[in-house]
Amino acid sequence: MATIAAPHSTVSASAGLTGLLAKLGRKLVSLGENHPRLRQMERLMALSDAELAARGLTREGIARHVFKDVYYV
Repeated sequence: MATIAAPHSTVSASAGLTGLLAKLGRKLVSLGENHPRLRQMERLMALSDAELAARGLTREGIARHVFKDVYYV
C-alpha cells in the first residue's frame, strides 16, 4: 500500500489575512505619527502660553494654525 505525505499548514487563510491587515494598520499608524504636521503641533504644544502669545497663537488655535492650508477649521 502506498502513502502520500503532503505538507499540512496549520495557519489558516484567515490568520494570514489578519496578519496582513495588522501589518498594514501598523504601517498607517506609523505614517500618521511621523507626519511633519503632527511634529509641528507637538512642538507648539510644548511651548508655554507666553511663548505662544509671542507668536500670536493661543493653545486652542494651534490646530487651526498647523492645518490652515489644508482644512477650514
